[in-house]
This record gives sequence, structure tokens and C-alpha cells, in this order.
Amino acid sequence: MENVHLAVEEDDLYLGYNDYNPTFDSEELENDVGFQQAVRTSHGRRPPMTAKFPGTAIGGRPLVSSFGSRVPMASSMGRPMTGAVQDGSARPMTAVRAAGYSSSLMRGSTFDPLGQSKGPAPPLEAKNEDTAEEKIKILEKKVNDLIEESCMAQSIGALQLALEKAKEAGRKERALIRQREASGNTEHINLDLTYSGEVIKQGSNMTTMAESISTQLHSQYEQRKAVLLNLANQYANNEMYPEALNSYHVIVKNKMFTNAGRLKVNMANIYFKQKNYPKAIKFYRMALDQISNTHKELRIKIMQNIGVVFVRLGQYSDAITSFEHIMAESPNIKTGFNLILCYYAIGDRERMKKAFQKLISVPLGIDDEDKYIPASDDPSSNMVIEAIKNDKLHQMERDLKVLAEKYIMTAAKLIAPAIETSFASGFDWCVDMVKCSQYVELANDLEINKAITYLRQKDFNQAVETLKTFEKKDSRVKSAAATNLSFLYFLEKDYDQADRYADLAMNADRYNPAALINKGNTVFVKKDYEKAAEFYKEALRNDSSCTEALYNLGLSYKRMNRLEEGLDCFLKLHSILRNSAEVMYQLAHLYEQLGDPQQAIEWLMQVIGVTPTDPHVLAKLGKLHDDEGDKSQAFQYYSESFRYFPSNIDVIEWLGAYYIETQFCEKAIQYFERATLIQPNFVKWQLIVASCYRRSGNYQKALETYKEIHRRFPENVECLRFLVRLSTDMGLKEVQEYATKLKKAEKMKEIREQRVKSGRENSARGRREGSTGSAAIISTSVLTSPKRPDVTENAKAEPQPEPKQFSPLLDSDSGRSGRSSSSSKGERLSAKMRSLPGSNEPYEASNPKELDASYVDPLGPQMDRPKTGAKKPADDDDFADEDLGDDLLPE
Repeated sequence: MENVHLAVEEDDLYLGYNDYNPTFDSEELENDVGFQQAVRTSHGRRPPMTAKFPGTAIGGRPLVSSFGSRVPMASSMGRPMTGAVQDGSARPMTAVRAAGYSSSLMRGSTFDPLGQSKGPAPPLEAKNEDTAEEKIKILEKKVNDLIEESCMAQSIGALQLALEKAKEAGRKERALIRQREASGNTEHINLDLTYSGEVIKQGSNMTTMAESISTQLHSQYEQRKAVLLNLANQYANNEMYPEALNSYHVIVKNKMFTNAGRLKVNMANIYFKQKNYPKAIKFYRMALDQISNTHKELRIKIMQNIGVVFVRLGQYSDAITSFEHIMAESPNIKTGFNLILCYYAIGDRERMKKAFQKLISVPLGIDDEDKYIPASDDPSSNMVIEAIKNDKLHQMERDLKVLAEKYIMTAAKLIAPAIETSFASGFDWCVDMVKCSQYVELANDLEINKAITYLRQKDFNQAVETLKTFEKKDSRVKSAAATNLSFLYFLEKDYDQADRYADLAMNADRYNPAALINKGNTVFVKKDYEKAAEFYKEALRNDSSCTEALYNLGLSYKRMNRLEEGLDCFLKLHSILRNSAEVMYQLAHLYEQLGDPQQAIEWLMQVIGVTPTDPHVLAKLGKLHDDEGDKSQAFQYYSESFRYFPSNIDVIEWLGAYYIETQFCEKAIQYFERATLIQPNFVKWQLIVASCYRRSGNYQKALETYKEIHRRFPENVECLRFLVRLSTDMGLKEVQEYATKLKKAEKMKEIREQRVKSGRENSARGRREGSTGSAAIISTSVLTSPKRPDVTENAKAEPQPEPKQFSPLLDSDSGRSGRSSSSSKGERLSAKMRSLPGSNEPYEASNPKELDASYVDPLGPQMDRPKTGAKKPADDDDFADEDLGDDLLPE
């Protein structure tokens, strides 16, 4: 143990680090009664401290010195020592006490750095909304909300709702002004409310207005600008231009408004829409004067508008001045194109050339497309390139490039015939200029457009020669030229050449949908619909938005009688082309073939909505309604079709038959007379016209019509029968003449029929004998000849078509039924027919027979008249032999 030495107790090295002057302890100030009382006094004096015993603070806390001794200490200002530790532990020395740490934690104290053990915080004081200031703030918020709702409604296209919200904001703003005036708080102006409408309207073009805020605070009228500006904008969006102009005038009249020039641009735009071009120019120039030169882009746009207005007025020289200034200061594609148009309007060739050169030299600010080509095998960099290849910025660049190419192509096609002596030389000059510019790839497209222009000028040979020069070009241009050549030969119905160039276009570019469509068309005309459908499907796989391929595919399915698949194709096409009359008509036809006439009628009604004057669609609607038994609707559509196209024989025949069926023969005459004008050599219509005259009781006109028919068609048997009947009934002297001609015409008809019949029998007999002879060589057991063909149906060979037989029944004559004709007249007719002298013509039969003067009315039998007013003659016979009683005699 002698080698063991006990360690000497040394002072703690870290002693005193937690000790600090209690003067700086501010955590317990809220509980210090003396300190709180001193704070509430006017001079901040603290009443004298009362201690129970020395060394104890208020509340019984001992005062601790910096060295831990309990002695009373006072601050230099007489402030008591507060914040002593309640459990008597030594106070830390540091100026800022550690968060919630104390040496007393070692003795079981609770660790509470956030002071949660003191209970919840007292509730917030409720806002008093009855004060005038709070009411003003609530109204301001309502106005702001209404302006925002108005702008949001405008952004989604609800213009009427936006206007209503703007008007409501105006009413709330007027109530706000009255509230401020009542409270006397007119100097307070909400700047957000003042300029919110201006910020919404101008967007990114707004410049800072901080320098003018101080001056605008003195005007109560400024608070109405936001509401008025939004209201004016909504009036303009709803095309309520006078109201919008009034609202803009109210704002602009205030001289304190420093951005009035911008609003004058809006007013000029309204005058432009109203076609009040002089006032539009006036306000554009006023806006230009009030906008500083620092806003260069805005001034350029205003000058461009001024040039456009001058073009509308036909003042091309003034427009050229504006456009030339723009092209010198800040050239752009649209202004360059407008400048070319103005030079073309005044016919200045040299300046057109210079303007075209300026147009193709305008910088677009677009990077080269090579930056989107992967330059390494690094997958991360390739993923970045793929990500930015289709971003919004690249899409905007593509749209700008497409627009520039469109303007250049249009300008070249416009000025090519004007800048040189011929169209071809002018186009060649444009091609040479484009080849030396940044649009080198447009040169080939311009040459193809040159060929298309030849096509529009009906110069097919030059077009073909121009397109054939592309056969040795690169694949894209070769495919485009071959596609155009294939289409050109297809229009000329040279299907072999069309097929050849379609193959050439496909070989150059298999993913060209136009080439595949042309190939499918050449197969379609050869009626190989299955193969054509395959080409159309391949074109759709390459370009799903190719409407031509989808339309032709539907037609192929329709020809193959695959109606449901064709219906699907046209329904898809209708979702793309909503207003295509051809697509809707195909849908109607397919539904008709599928046996759904109601759906067919619905689609045809949509076709009429697009093309209301199409006579064939109207006639189709009439036919469908007629098939459904709706005669009134059918008559309406047939009448409309006749009104737009009065030469459709089917429509004329239906309308004439409709009036005959409804017993209005006089109205039917005008339709059948038009049919005779359309088909003058068709005797059917003239016979129907004569029959209509006869049915309407105009026998003299009917007789004259029959005579005219007989003059033009002397061998028509039906006309002669009508003449004999009418002449007999009317007691005319020509009856004998017409009867003789009728007999001769019937004989001639019989001879022709016999000749045709005998000729066919001879030919049939020759065929039978040949077949019998050949059969006898093979086998001699054949005893009967083959059955003779029936030639009775084919024996009729009239030079003129016979009138249509509506009914085999006899028609009434002279307003009386044929069965009710008097027997005496029939006997006279038979006697006259028998007393006709015989003819010695060689074609007469040896045995004379009675002439058949009967006829069949082409209009069919007439409807029986009502007999309600007729008196029965049998009634007199029933009462003739009866004796009347005294009770039945008059008094």
C-alpha cells in the first residue's frame, strides 16, 4: 500500500462555465412583478424592492453572484436581479443560456426548452369587423377577387361571364368609394387594386411604375382605373366596341396616367376591327408619340400595325414607308413578306427582287439542327438531347422555321411571273437566290412547286418534264416528285404510268404515305380491293392522321361488302373531319345498306346542315322518307331538290306522279312538260302530258297534244288509239283517218315482231342443228332435239320506248266510267270499226278482223268519284206502284 498514492482533489477545470450574471437573464422577466410594474409606469421607475431577508429576491429567490455566493446585487440602473434559479442551483456564467439546459436537470428537473409546461398561449384577440377600416379592406378584397375571376373566365373562353364579373367589380368599387368618403379615409389608396387591371392586360410588356406611385396617391380617381381597364377589356372581348371605347376614354382623359399610350393601342385596335381605318391610324400614331424610344419592340409593332392599316386603305406608298423603316431597324419575316406584297401591288420589279433578297436574309435566331444529333456514345448526354429535342423551345423554333418557309414559298410563287418576262425564268431566279441563302433545302421544294404551277396552268407536258428532272436527286425529293407524277398520270387515267411512278416513290421513301395512297389507288381501279386496303393500312401506320388513306380504306371495305369495317373507318374519319360532307354521306349510305334508314336520314340531315343546296342529297332524303311512307316529308325534300336542280328526271317523275295521285293533274303537267324538254325523243312524257289534259277535262288541249305526238311519232300505236277514242267521243271527222292509220300501225308492228321472232328462231335452229350433229358423232342414241329457247320476252324491238304502264285497267273517258258508257255509243263505235274499208296493203291478213281501239292510260285508273249526291233510279220504281195513304198526303 505504500506504493499506492491517493489522488489529490483538484479544482474542477470546467467550474464556472455555466455561471453568468443574472442581469442578462430575460426568460423570467414576464414573471417579474416589479419589472412589469416598472414597464407600465410612465418614467420606468421601479418601486423599492422589499426583501424578506438579505440575499433573497422578490418571490423568495436567492440572488447569486458571479462566483456563486448568495449576496444581493444590483444593476447599475437599479434594476433588480431577476431570473434566479428556483431550486437554488448555481446560475450559469454565460451571457446566453443553453437551450433548456441546466445543471438542475441532473437532479430530476423537466427538460422544457419551448416552455410548453406553462400551458397554452392565450387566444388571439378577435378582429373587429365593424370598424370603417376593416369594411374598406373587405371591399377591396372583394373587388380584387372579382377582377381575378373575370380574368380567369376570359382565359377559359367564358366571355359573357367575364363581362358580368367585371361589371360586378365596378359596382363594388363604387361602393368602396362611398365607404371611404363616409369614413373620411380618402387619402388611403390600394396600389394593388389600382394597377391590377393594367398588369393583367399588359403582362410582360409592363414597365415599372414605382416612380409614378407617389404622384398618383393624391387622386381618388386612380382607384377606378383597374376596374375600368378590366371592364373595357371585357367589353372589347365581347365585341361591345362603343362601351369599350367609352371606358378607355374615361381612363385616358386623366393626365396623371403615364401609360395612356398603351391604352390608345387598344383603342386603335378596336377602330381597326370596326374598319374605321383613319381613326385607327390616328390613335396608333398618338400611341407611337407617347411611347418612349426605350420600348423599341413595342414601337416596331405599332409601326407594323400602321403599315397594315395603310394596306387596307390601298395607300401602298405609305405602307412601304413603314415597312421599310421596320426592315431597317428590326427586320422580321412577316414585315418582309408584307413589303413584297406592297411592291407587287405597285408593280415594281426591281424592288420586289431586293425585298425578296432581304426576306431570305432575315435572321431567325435558331440554332443549327446538328446540335440535336447525338455526338457520343454517352447514354446520359444522349438522354439529355432526346429530352430537349421535343421541348417547348424547340417546338417554337420549328414553328418559326415553318412559318418562314411558308412566307418564302408564297412570295416566290407570287413574284415569279412578275419579275421576269416568263414564269419559268422568274421561278429560276428565285431558286438561285434561295440556293445562296440559309434556306438551301427550299430550292428543291420551289422547283416542285414550279411543276405544280405548270399543272395549274394546264401545261401538263412542262409539269411532267420538270418533275422528271428529280429522278436522280436525293431520296426525299425523288419520292416527292415521283408521287406528283403518279398522281398526274392517275388523273389522266394512264394507270400503268401511275403505277410505275408510285413504285418509284415507294422505293425512294417507303414511309411516304402519299406514295402508298397512290399505289393503293392504282390497285383500287383494277378492282383488287384487298390489296388496295393493305396499302392504305400501311399508309395509316406511317401517318395515323392521313385522312385520304382512311377514306379510301373505308371505300375498299364498302366495295368488299364489309360494311361494318367500312362504317368504323368513316366514323373515325368523322371524328377528325367534323364538317366533311363526303364522309357524312358515306356514313348515310352505309347505314342505308345495313338496313337502318333512320340513321341514314340523321346523317343526311347533317349533310344538309353543311351543304343545304345539294340537290342529290335532298332527293336521297326524299326517297328515304318515301320508302318509310312519309309522303309529306318526301314531297318537301323532292320539291327542294327540284328547286335547286330542275333537270333530274327521277325527281320530276316523282313529283308529277305525286300530283296525279293527289288528283291535281293540272300541277303535274308542268313537271312532265319539263321532262319532255329534257328528253324530247322519249314519247312517254308527252303521252302522260296528254293524259293529264284529258283527266283535267281539257279535251281540246289533249287532242292537240295527241296530234302533235302523232306528227312526231306517226307509228306510235298507243297515240293512235287515243286519237281514235277521242275523235269518236267528240264526233270528229278525222276518226276514219286515224282508224286507218291505227290499223296500218298495228300491222307494221306485227310484221316487225314476226321478223324478229323468225330471225331468232332461225338462229336458235342453227345452233340446235349444230349441237345435234356434234352429238350424233359422239352418240347416236340422242332422239330429241334440245329445248328451244323462249324468245317471246326478247321479241319486242320497238324503235321508240313504250309509255310506262301504271295499271292494266281501262281509264274513264270524258268524266264517265268506261263501264258506264252508253250502249248506243259502243254500238256506233263497233259499226264504224266494221264499216272501215279494207286495205289492199301486202302486209294485211287475208281474213279481215275487227279493229282493236282499246287503250291503256299511262297514268293508271282514275279514282272513283263519291256518289253521295247521286239519286238511285230504282227508288222511283219501288214506290211507283204503291198507293199513298191519306196520312202521307199534305193537308
